[in-house]
Amino acid sequence: MRLLIIEDEKSLSMALKELFVCEGFLVDTAFNGVDGLDNALSGIYDIIILDVTLPKMNGIEVLQEIRRNRISSAVLMLTAKSELEDKINGLKSGADDYLTKPFVTEELIARVWALSRRNTMEYVNETLFYSDIELDRTHHELKKGVMRIKLSAKEYQLMEILMLNKETVVKRDYCITKIWGYESDIEYNSTDVYISFLRKKLTALKSKAVIKSVRGVGYVLGESE
Repeated sequence: MRLLIIEDEKSLSMALKELFVCEGFLVDTAFNGVDGLDNALSGIYDIIILDVTLPKMNGIEVLQEIRRNRISSAVLMLTAKSELEDKINGLKSGADDYLTKPFVTEELIARVWALSRRNTMEYVNETLFYSDIELDRTHHELKKGVMRIKLSAKEYQLMEILMLNKETVVKRDYCITKIWGYESDIEYNSTDVYISFLRKKLTALKSKAVIKSVRGVGYVLGESE
């Protein structure tokens, strides 16, 4: 689960990052509205914690741009103001929840987990289809007819990205950021290793689907000719 914290109080931001890393989240941070929006528009985050009062661009403006660009990440607003109007403005702009400062960390954690469950429930029973294969998003299995192969966590994440963007070139950098995060120090060719694993599993299923490499760019899921 990927989390973005947009909060200009650096001590608070880093404390929250440490807290959610311990909860098992992959966490990135931004300390002003402009940088936060730039990160959010990548579309890689499941949840965004967004402070209302930010330098360069306030939280409401950031949220409006996020929704204008059709980014579906769940957004929890943080505000030092308790007036009803501020809460209404946030919700009207596309926030999924809000919390007033000062807050109890246990409540923040509980609300973030509630948002994560809500997002998961939206597609927990869905199956992605392409060509003659299916991706079971509940059991993390790749299937063709009665045949099925279990995918590792990274294989599943990569296959999901490819199937959500079928017949479209997906950049290698996007895959790395989506799966390992901005601050990851993994080797650049790590995705090639998992692509190789997925190709072997598609071959084992005798599928028509193939993962093609676009040299210097990334990958595309298509059909064999």
